[in-house]
Amino acid sequence: MGITLGLIGYGEVGAIFGRGLLGQQGIDSIAAWDLRFADPVTGSAARAATEAHGVRAAHSMAALCADADLLICAVTASQTLPVAQEAARHARAGARFLDLNSASPGTKQRAAQALQAAGVDYVEAGVMTSVPPYGIRVPMLLGGAQAAALAATLNAWGMQAQVASDALGVASAIKMSRSIMIKGLEALVIESFTTARHYGVEAQVLATLQETFPQIDWPRQGAYFFSRVVQHGKRRAEEMRESAQTVREAGFEPLMTAGIASKQDWVAQQAQAGLFEGLDGQSPWEAYADRLIGQVEKAVVS
Repeated sequence: MGITLGLIGYGEVGAIFGRGLLGQQGIDSIAAWDLRFADPVTGSAARAATEAHGVRAAHSMAALCADADLLICAVTASQTLPVAQEAARHARAGARFLDLNSASPGTKQRAAQALQAAGVDYVEAGVMTSVPPYGIRVPMLLGGAQAAALAATLNAWGMQAQVASDALGVASAIKMSRSIMIKGLEALVIESFTTARHYGVEAQVLATLQETFPQIDWPRQGAYFFSRVVQHGKRRAEEMRESAQTVREAGFEPLMTAGIASKQDWVAQQAQAGLFEGLDGQSPWEAYADRLIGQVEKAVVS
């Protein structure tokens, strides 16, 4: 007899996992819960879109947790602990909980305490790169006492899971330390390229970068960084705040990481205000930079 899989959070990542795991041997059914389902205006459409994927839209978080043998949680970083605490109130003893969220080791350990107190086996996951290009085969590191057993299950479904440690916090420490570098590069590129564009020296700056790091296609990489931050800056900012907490838990002041969070959040605010309307992943980095420059110049004139 197969298991009932429950997805907590049905955004980009949750939907990719839902569609990718449908029909896998050993999974009888997949259900999902997302806060959008409860929205009185857009909830019906969100539920219908989920059902169209072949994933059942649960009536509530409580109902999802009560039915599931394995819960996979993919929510925003700031909701990692509150969602785990809510799941602990409804999940069945003996169920398993896989936490994909980008949170600090301390946050993951507190989430584990809440679920384990309810008899739920908790496994942390560090998702090590962007999910969309890989789908369910995105590389992830697992941690916790049940990590090895769950890794075997996930890999049988075509996923790519490796055990980082049987101790909680190790996988998250790896993930969050890496995130500081990756999201930091995004923030640095946006700030450097846009400033260079303002002064009309972008060609010279990119030429020197190309000379120093010839393996990187800087215009292409810049376009990718701009587009990803514009699309996911709010989520990335939350992740960076958790990364900052990771640095604090190590005993250091997160001066750089806090700045990265602020930059990601600022770009996200511009995107929410519609500044980048009409631009997408195919747009050159200059198009994004010109919108930011124009916004600043407009503010100065006014």
